[in-house]
This record gives sequence, structure tokens and C-alpha cells, in this order.
Amino acid sequence: MSRLFGTDGIRGVANEEPLTPDLAYRVGRQLVATLRAERGTDRVRLVIGRDTRRSGPMLEGAITAGALSAGADCYAVGVMPTPGIALLTRALGGDGGVVLSASHNPFPDNGIKLFSSEGTKFPDPWEIEIETRLAAPDDALRATGADIGRLVAYDRAEAHYVDFLCGCFPLDLSGLTIALDCANGATYRVAPRVFRRLGARVTTIGVRPDGTNINAHLGALHPDVLQRTVLATGASVGFAFDGDGDRLISVDGTGEIRDGDYVLAIAGRHLAARGRLKGKVVVTTVMANLGLDEALRHDGIAIVKTQVGDRYVYEEMQRLGANLGGEQSGHVLFLDHAPAGDGILSALALLSVMRESGEPLEALAATMRKFPQVLVNVPVRAKPPIESLAGLAERVRRFDGEMNGGGRILIRYSGTEALARVMVEGGDGAQVRSIAADLAGLIKGLIGS
Repeated sequence: MSRLFGTDGIRGVANEEPLTPDLAYRVGRQLVATLRAERGTDRVRLVIGRDTRRSGPMLEGAITAGALSAGADCYAVGVMPTPGIALLTRALGGDGGVVLSASHNPFPDNGIKLFSSEGTKFPDPWEIEIETRLAAPDDALRATGADIGRLVAYDRAEAHYVDFLCGCFPLDLSGLTIALDCANGATYRVAPRVFRRLGARVTTIGVRPDGTNINAHLGALHPDVLQRTVLATGASVGFAFDGDGDRLISVDGTGEIRDGDYVLAIAGRHLAARGRLKGKVVVTTVMANLGLDEALRHDGIAIVKTQVGDRYVYEEMQRLGANLGGEQSGHVLFLDHAPAGDGILSALALLSVMRESGEPLEALAATMRKFPQVLVNVPVRAKPPIESLAGLAERVRRFDGEMNGGGRILIRYSGTEALARVMVEGGDGAQVRSIAADLAGLIKGLIGS
């Protein structure tokens, strides 16, 4: 059986194989069986939530039914950002957490993401155990009578999460106008509530989800709408989240987009200057802009890079004892506050630096010089090993030679979508764009869908 779990759980088109209600029901049962075996507990407690996709209640109902039938108590928190569900899993004493979301993917997609009792990504060996159980006859407990799990509608979930966020950074934001783009996703109620509670004047877009408009030309993947909103309203700063709320893309007061690299540069230098950057190291991925390396090393901060994926960043942070890490895409981890990337928390961290320094975001961002970087996504019909693509390695070597050590080329497959990603970075923007287009064209000709 091919692996169901990818880098961020199970993903697919909702109600098509493999992501059907039947699968969700069976995952619910085998999740409980796995937790019972691995944690040595007779009574399993799960925290379950979702984003705003139309398919969410369908899959939520199915996985909940499976878990209840296996004897687990399920705390339903409804629509809630993924990091909020991670927090509540830990706060409510859950043995595990379940999120029905496909994050930044379009609305027909959905996914099943699991959390450990600590609110961290579910261990790989436990995912493998669930898959092994799914492939075998179902021997999970089939509870009867009072042993059937209880379903608890936890109606304080949103208030608990808002209290937590405001407690992490108890800022006075009076006098600031903040534009928010909630992507018609899971942050649509929570984010405005947080910033208004802290005293900001808030302008919102993407706060009217209808089940089909999550991530639709809005949010962290489409910050141009937020750019226009910031400029039109005269906002001090703008924050765009993705559908499940674990990413942040910012827009400064001049309308410039500031991605996760800027958050790492600004927060890293700020924490280091105050002796609060553990190990004086920042963990990021191979996709980080060379400008981040330059900015951090200027202040004597080490930078460590992992493969793409916030779970790999988290694992390396744990290994190093680091407290700051993240991705250019906007997943940023502040482990002093939370075990998972959180878009709203990242925005509050930026605002904290702005308040402490007295500088607007555009001034803070000037500490990093971005190198020209182009990322081209190529839809593919298959994912053969990159090194097996005819002529690609030779073409990459030729372009590396042309850049003469002043740039880099990275080609990889998406872990969650049928895409090949071509990233080219260097000092000459025109050259970078030309190389990226050439390589993307070659890949499209070989395996394009």
C-alpha cells in the first residue's frame, strides 16, 4: 500500500479516493487503537476541529464517529485555526488532536492532520502504525454501552485561544490601523477579535466564508489584495493568513510584501540583541533567501537549514534547543510560546518588535537585502526522481556555471500537491527569471500534466 500520510498528513480531493468518509471513519478507529497501544491508556481523548471548507463537516463527522465507536471521547471545537487546535489538544489533556484541513490548497481539497498530546506533529512511526492497521482486518475495540466515547461540544475553544494569544504578547496597539486578510478561512473570527482586543483599529477582508471561497484569490498565497487594502486604508501594517491559519505573510505601510524570511530576520536580530535567542541560531529551510543568511550572519547569528516542511524545522529546533525557526512561506515557530507555527502569533511577535523598537515594519525590514528569487510551480502527472529527468542535471550544471557561484538552483516536488517547484536565486534578476523559465519549460515537457 502506498503511503497515505505525506509531509502534512493525508491530503486529497474530498469525497474522492482516498479521502472519503469511509477512510476518515477507519482512520478515526485506527487512530484510537494506535494511541491506546502507544500511550498505554484505556480511555483516549481527542480534540477535533476543522477549517471552513464545505467538506469539513462531512469528514469531521466520519472521523468522529470512528473514534467514538472505538471508545474515545471527542472534544469538538468546530472551526478553529490549526495552531489553535494544537494548543487545545495540550490544554484539554488530549491524547491526540485532529484537524480537517488542506491548509492553503483550493476548496475541493481537504486533509486529515494529526497532533500529538503535546500539540506537535504526530510521530512518523505512529502514522505508519495507523497505515499498517488500515491495511489489516479491523481489530480495534468496538465499544458498546457506556464504553462508547462521549462527544463534547467545547464552546470555549475560541475564547481559550484568544486569551492565549493575547497573553503571549499583551500589547497596547492603540493608534495602529491593521488590515487583516483571513482568506475566508479558519482565522476569520479569531484574528479580528485578537487585534481589536489589544486596541488596534482593524480593517478586514476574507472574513465571509461560504464553504467554497477559502483561499480563493485571497490570503497568504495572494497578498496583492492585502497590498491594495493597506494602501487604500492607510493602514500601518497588514497581515494575511492562509486557510488554516498557520502561515503569515505581511505587508508594510508602504505596500511591500514581507514573507517569512523577513519575520525570521527581524525577530532573530531582536531576540539576539536582548540575549533571548537560544543558541544564537535560527532554523529555516533550503528555500530561504540568501539575504536571510546575510542579515543574520551580520549579527553573528548562525543559520541552519533543513528540507522543506515545518515539521523538519521543528525537529531540528528540538535537536538544537533553538527557539526560533520557520519557512519563507510564512510558517514561523516561536517555541517559547507555542509548539506549532501560528500566523496570528507571528503577527503579534512582529508587532511586539515594532512597539519595542518604535520602528514601522518597513524600517525593520530594511535590515535584510533580498536577492532576486523566482519560484515556478510546474503541474506534473508523475513524480519520478528529479535526477532521472533527461537532460535536467546537465542544464542545471550549465546554469550554475553561468551564475559563477553567485546564485543557486533548487528543484523539488511539493509534498502536498502534484507540482514540481523550480527555485532560482541570484544577483541578476533578469538572469534568474530566464533560468527559471527555461528549467520549468524542460520539466513541463518531460512530465507536465
